Amino acid sequence: MKSLFCHRATSQLLVAGLLALPLALSAQTASPSQEPDWRRANDAVGALKRGHADVLKWEQANAGASTTTPGSTTGVAIPNAEAAVRMAWTVHRELARPLSKLGPLNEQLIAEGRWTELDSSLQRRVEDAGEVLEVAAAGRKAWVEAVAAQQVLKHQRDMMEAAQAALELGQRMVTVGNWSKLQLSQVQLAASTARMNLRRAQQAAAQAQNKLVKTMGQTGLQDGFVLPDQLPAIPAQAMTEADLQKRADAIRNQLPGAESLRNRALARGAMKVYWAAHALAQDSQGDVLKTREFITEETVLHYNGMLKSVWDLLDEVRNQSQATVDAIGAQRDFWIAETDLQWVLQGGEPDSFVSLGGAGGDAPTAAAH
Repeated sequence: MKSLFCHRATSQLLVAGLLALPLALSAQTASPSQEPDWRRANDAVGALKRGHADVLKWEQANAGASTTTPGSTTGVAIPNAEAAVRMAWTVHRELARPLSKLGPLNEQLIAEGRWTELDSSLQRRVEDAGEVLEVAAAGRKAWVEAVAAQQVLKHQRDMMEAAQAALELGQRMVTVGNWSKLQLSQVQLAASTARMNLRRAQQAAAQAQNKLVKTMGQTGLQDGFVLPDQLPAIPAQAMTEADLQKRADAIRNQLPGAESLRNRALARGAMKVYWAAHALAQDSQGDVLKTREFITEETVLHYNGMLKSVWDLLDEVRNQSQATVDAIGAQRDFWIAETDLQWVLQGGEPDSFVSLGGAGGDAPTAAAH
């Protein structure tokens, strides 16, 4: 499965090719005498059409444009969830004692998110071990949400650029009399929608960064963190019901009666959300994106053969970017669901579980257990 980064690069290629070529934007309004200009524009866009190698070449040649975005955050880097967990722990000095009692191995397992490998009697044997896990869960989820929001923002910019290119072309067609204002109004509406979605994504990314800053105890010290380009890939296989049930039974044997009953209900809910989130993430990143990529490639080929218009190409840029945004949301929801499940299987009690029905560009909404 190709990474979401590669899917975004494909969209960037299409957008960059169109925006970098005024000839392509004016091709639909060209006169017969301008046929060579149309042909050159068509060939130039086609040169950026597809293929992993072409994507990488374009990314390398445009590294500054693709990795630096307006309003990007500078500051301390948090390259992975483990680093986020460890940074969150440092904020709580009272956790130094239980961390030392847990020992380096258990500390490493918790930081890496491998909680199912912990001894089920850990919380009973180590005072305040529950607080260590609670802070770790908060740090992990804040990092996941911030990285996902940053990813979505980049794709919303792609869609905004495509919508703006379409609007410019539409305005030119109205100017030369090839289009009516009614036809242009549809393109204007699409551009307005893309602009609003971009603003929502900017706000969501800012809020996620603020939450991460607060979780890391850096409020007032810095505005944000440098984050990786994308979330880690989801596992190919979800944890099995047999393994999870075995783990759930083990932790309940360590809990008092009332807590055991509550944990049983929480574990059932957490497992259902986890499995559903994994299935959704697999579908959105597998069949959906693969099909979308096929449609994109075919659209470009038809465009090069002058069987598709520049409108079709612009529409496909938006479609592919939206599919990637949805896939990012599903990937984010899986990692949050996975964190909540592992916490419950250590006796934790999340306030709520992630809702799987929201749009990819929104922050994950909570569903009551």
